[in-house]
Amino acid sequence: MKKIGIALALTTLFGSSAMAAEPVKIGVIFPLSGNAGAAGTSAKDAVELAAEIVNTAHPELKGIPLAEGVGLPNLGGAKIGLIVADHQGNPSTGQQQTLRLITQEKVVAIVGAYQSSVSSAATQVAERYGIPFVVGDSVAADFANNYMLFLNDMKKEGRKVASIAIVNENTDYGTSVAGTVKEAAAKAGFTVAAQIPYSANSSDVSPQVLQLKEKNADAVIFISYTADSILYMKTMKNLDYMPPMIIGDDSGFSDPSFLPAVSDIAQGVMNRSAWDIGKPGSRTYVINELFKKKTGHDLDDTSGRDMQAFFVLADAINRAGSTEPDKIRAALQATDLKPDQLMMGYRGVKFDETGQNTEAATYLIQLQGKEYKAVWPEKSAIAKLEWPMKGWR
Repeated sequence: MKKIGIALALTTLFGSSAMAAEPVKIGVIFPLSGNAGAAGTSAKDAVELAAEIVNTAHPELKGIPLAEGVGLPNLGGAKIGLIVADHQGNPSTGQQQTLRLITQEKVVAIVGAYQSSVSSAATQVAERYGIPFVVGDSVAADFANNYMLFLNDMKKEGRKVASIAIVNENTDYGTSVAGTVKEAAAKAGFTVAAQIPYSANSSDVSPQVLQLKEKNADAVIFISYTADSILYMKTMKNLDYMPPMIIGDDSGFSDPSFLPAVSDIAQGVMNRSAWDIGKPGSRTYVINELFKKKTGHDLDDTSGRDMQAFFVLADAINRAGSTEPDKIRAALQATDLKPDQLMMGYRGVKFDETGQNTEAATYLIQLQGKEYKAVWPEKSAIAKLEWPMKGWR
């Protein structure tokens, strides 16, 4: 699920040049209800803030494309209007809502959709109608490779890391990432003691936790959504099982509701992130303050990447100087943003022929106290890594 991508078709429908007085309609589709409702709402809030930043002057965010001015200058100062849809975590609903956004709301592009299974279904609809669809939170193999680099660094430091276990929810997201992680582990020389798939709607994961306990791997990588991430942490405490290290593959571990629910029993759990609030006065700090004022909580990695995806799309529409989908597509494919133009910790944004951002990057953060702190790689660390993790002890 986790890297900016674009799903595009070659055909062009519903396009017309925007006039200054006409808002540029962009569809926003996330799970605003259901198990992932908190994460989807946070992503929606982030995109809304990004639109507000583009539509109004924010000179304090100098460097981020379109932040300093008002609206889209190459379209006569046109502002962006968001049309929000809730796919409820259901691929069929995602298709229906995407179709509604395109055929009824006449959006010129779409941002979404959090769950991979929904993103896959929704982007297929967009492809048929020739409407650009920017996915801020899709999966990339480099994340799996980063996990292996981290674990090899731990071995070099003298920690016992010979085997790993992979626990994944069994939809497109979990299955695809688990396969990538398993392949990366084999290449890096780690034994995969177990790969344990499960349903994200499970109400009892005791059998899976007991299997983990029996395998006794040196690190466990979880590919899970919110409710199941929380359920696993609670079940592990109930069954008195704590591996030396847990690494969460973003998603549920980045959900705003995860830390309040389990921070006292999951001390030391790790997560991946390309988002860092930064020092007071920095652009990222200012953005986070704006987001916190709007929502009451900090930006997380997922909502941050969706916000970045919106900025990328808005920049492409402005460079296209048009709302015609084929011109937006061409502008997206020509995107070449540098690190100092971004709010996320990527090396840049540049798409390959498959629509993946070749400049994506990430680092690992660890739950210490009530918040995550960057601990790896060392050049990005703001805190010392704690190994083994403490959990509830």
